[in-house]
Amino acid sequence: MAAKKTEIKEAEATTEAGEALRLPAETKYAEELRWLASVDTSPRPFRWRLSPRMARIFVLGSSPSDKLDRTISQKFYGDPALVERALVTLASDRGLLLIGDPGTGKSWLAELLAAAICSNSTHVVQGTAGTTEDQLKYSWNVAMVISAGQSKESLIPSPIMTAMTRGEIGRIEELTRCTSDVQDALISILSEKYVNIPELKSDGVVFARPGFNIIATANSRDRGVNDLSTALKRRFNFVTIPTVTNKKTEKEIVLFRTQELLARNAFQVDLPPALLDILLQTFSDLRDAQGAATSDDARLESSLSTAEQIGVLEDAVLHSQFFGNAALQSEQLASSLIGTLVRRVPEDVAVMNKVWHSVIQKRGEQSKDKGPWEDFVKGGKKTLETFK
Repeated sequence: MAAKKTEIKEAEATTEAGEALRLPAETKYAEELRWLASVDTSPRPFRWRLSPRMARIFVLGSSPSDKLDRTISQKFYGDPALVERALVTLASDRGLLLIGDPGTGKSWLAELLAAAICSNSTHVVQGTAGTTEDQLKYSWNVAMVISAGQSKESLIPSPIMTAMTRGEIGRIEELTRCTSDVQDALISILSEKYVNIPELKSDGVVFARPGFNIIATANSRDRGVNDLSTALKRRFNFVTIPTVTNKKTEKEIVLFRTQELLARNAFQVDLPPALLDILLQTFSDLRDAQGAATSDDARLESSLSTAEQIGVLEDAVLHSQFFGNAALQSEQLASSLIGTLVRRVPEDVAVMNKVWHSVIQKRGEQSKDKGPWEDFVKGGKKTLETFK
């Protein structure tokens, strides 16, 4: 019993210490943000914590031309012009809509931008078919309403309303998955910059403070789910985040994000360059096969995004740590790749079998570094046999 109480106290102490499974960007990079703010002499729009110039450096990392006394790490890998356009939009009267395929880093960029601008990226509404207008505006504490009636005290503001009253950035994920009612409610927020609360007889209008704006994301594959009205489109500037095609850049992204994820388990893992190259090449070959396919049944259901590469690599490393000899192995990488990408049986199995035997195996035979490739091909075949 005493031991159990000790465990509970230790758990409470851990929670009080502020540990979390995933920290928001403004907490994770708090020291960088403080330092950038301390040396920032450029003009700042509204009540921004950083100027657009410093926010760009925070997101994209510093270079010698910035003439800073310290190096700022790169957190988003993409075209600098996209980040600049996003920052200019957020300083304007329009909202920002980030569009792209799954796994292109839309949500991560939105979080970084909010962290740089207002040091709070947590005013988030997750868009789904079940998202309601209340989640975008406000709801009520039913118990307080029953006992004392509707008042400001019994009002429960949404994350977006909270961002309005604080003059901060609100975020809406997967906007095109929200119903037309929710999208229509957003039009008045973006246009009028206030929310009417008709239930309150007096003082029933909540106005947005300077600095408020909205960053929304939309999956380009879901744009037809609940397409945006022309009226709503006019209130957003669209910034399209392209799929990463440059292997060097993709490798940097995969390494950066995988090492961040593994740090949760306090792992210091060396990721062999040969295996990273095999992973990148295999995804490239699978994408080529997707592009050449003539029907949905001949394509994998997976989007083959950079995010999925990160998931495959993290899965392989964790499996090697917990059930292997700690070193990442080619066979385990192949097993994790197929286990992650095969979702439909038998359709995805058939697609993967075809590509594995006609393309991946040939790639291994032609490679100068045959050892890792041979093990990778063998591990993939072994995993595919388990689906039969």
